Amino acid sequence: MIKVIKYVWLDILQNRIVLAYTVFLLVVSATLFGMETNPSKGLMSLLNIVLMVVPLISLIFTTIHFYNSYEFIELLLAQPINRSKLLLSEFAGVASSLVTAFLVGVGGPVLYYAPGATGAALLAAGVALTLVFVALAFLASVCTRDKAKGIGLALLIWFYFGLLYDGLVLTILFTFSDYPLEKAMLVLTTLNPVDLARIFIMLQMDVSALMGFTGALYQEFFGSALGSLYALGVMGVWIVVPIWAAVRVFCKKDL
Repeated sequence: MIKVIKYVWLDILQNRIVLAYTVFLLVVSATLFGMETNPSKGLMSLLNIVLMVVPLISLIFTTIHFYNSYEFIELLLAQPINRSKLLLSEFAGVASSLVTAFLVGVGGPVLYYAPGATGAALLAAGVALTLVFVALAFLASVCTRDKAKGIGLALLIWFYFGLLYDGLVLTILFTFSDYPLEKAMLVLTTLNPVDLARIFIMLQMDVSALMGFTGALYQEFFGSALGSLYALGVMGVWIVVPIWAAVRVFCKKDL
């Protein structure tokens, strides 16, 4: 597995896309902090980048990389290599490279301008979202051989979690506004890793009061140690389940 991860890293470094992604994050992060005298405002502005750009780049880059490496994967499978170990090695190589890019591009400015619990929460959420959407991208890629369909499916995943899901939640809230939906909102939050990361970071910024009664509910649950462990556990599930499903599909798939 170590050799495969090494080859994945070398292949990623050759196309320089991850390097460009790192520079983009570094420039944007430094610019946002430089424009604000209050580091908290810089973190709020950077939050939108983390929640929207990081999942999108993770999905698109992973999907394109998988299809570009398909011949290499077929060549390795001609050797006595376990399919599950091969796919997990690919996942480890791509995920570690994107996580490194995020930590360098965002982590440097955050540690310089806004060290502390809030900055650490932002970095942790960004790393978790990177791993989640890399796993989802692998699942989308192994489900279809067609590159265009795979990229389209990845874009649909981003559109659903990033934009459409919040609209569906608001529709449910307006439709069933006469009923107690406090516990239902907690469940709906865990069904979207982007929302879960957003709420986790905003609670660290002490802006839950701006979210009304729902914010008080989130503060009561996610603000506790048990709530934080629950959020981390749910993120772990969002990482493990898609890559586990991708491994099962890949092992049964006729290449």
